[in-house]
Amino acid sequence: MQSIELRPPYLILIGDDDDPTYAKTGFGIVHWRRDSVAGQLRFDGCPLDLGVPDMTVAQAAAAGVRTLVIGVAPIGGVVPDAWWEVIVEAAAAGLDIACGLHLRLADVPEVRDAAARSGARLIDVRVPPAGIPVGTGRKRSGKRLLTVGTDCAVGKKYSALAIHKALEDAGRKATFRATGQTGIMLAGSGIPIDAVVADFVSGAAEMLSPDNDGDHWDVIEGQGSLFHPGYAAVSLGLLHGSQPDAIVVCHDATRSEIAGWPGYEPPSIPECSERNILLGKLTNPNIRCVGVCVNTSALDDQARSDYLSAIRHATGLPCLDPVIDGCDAIVGGLG
Repeated sequence: MQSIELRPPYLILIGDDDDPTYAKTGFGIVHWRRDSVAGQLRFDGCPLDLGVPDMTVAQAAAAGVRTLVIGVAPIGGVVPDAWWEVIVEAAAAGLDIACGLHLRLADVPEVRDAAARSGARLIDVRVPPAGIPVGTGRKRSGKRLLTVGTDCAVGKKYSALAIHKALEDAGRKATFRATGQTGIMLAGSGIPIDAVVADFVSGAAEMLSPDNDGDHWDVIEGQGSLFHPGYAAVSLGLLHGSQPDAIVVCHDATRSEIAGWPGYEPPSIPECSERNILLGKLTNPNIRCVGVCVNTSALDDQARSDYLSAIRHATGLPCLDPVIDGCDAIVGGLG
């Protein structure tokens, strides 16, 4: 697995992004590592707010910030051209640059040269390890839970982290296994599954979650969705390689179409569960769905209660918002 070390405190760059879906890296780091975040860097007119102080590069450097984190994950994984000036400024000021996008920071001469002069580190998070094998399908010891989604950016990472916390709080053996840039930044290790060559995705998932004690749970961060027209292939490879004993379906209560793909509707929660179980049986015939996690942040209290109750009634499974409710109800049903 890839291991990284981000030196706190962080300055999160969200630039002029106007869609919280694509600023999920910034929001995730602030939510799970708030004590490590000094501030955010927004351009004039940026409507997003991570809830931390605004800072310029100069202010951040004066305050002792050590790492600029590129806090967005747009479609295609590229940095907007207008952002490079501030990234170069940060590297020249001695701030490490952490990037989880589909690029290499050292391939940008201005960034590379500025970092070389200042001694800043360039940290590319979305780099898979060498030597990933093709998946074998061999049954591994230990237990595995995979979060799956009706779409991208519906809470698979948040749910996995909350389930992992609930397992640890219950005194059970558990490890969070990161598969995306934000999860790797939070955990300090993992494999960026969507950067792996297609033939080796299931093998990467096997590497990520090796043999373990029989009562140990690997909680694996899901990616994409089997129902996503762009990213379903990543989800399928991760599903097969993870060999999950349990899945948790993740959904956004207000999502009416696949984010960024107009005209494509998300599946129902039962449909999502059924398809993941059907395809997951290839490598684990005993796969089962053990719960539903829903992002209800846009609902008022009554609407939230009604929504979750309806899903519980329809599925017979624990259904909760992992950020508000925690995941004890799901962990209690794992056996």
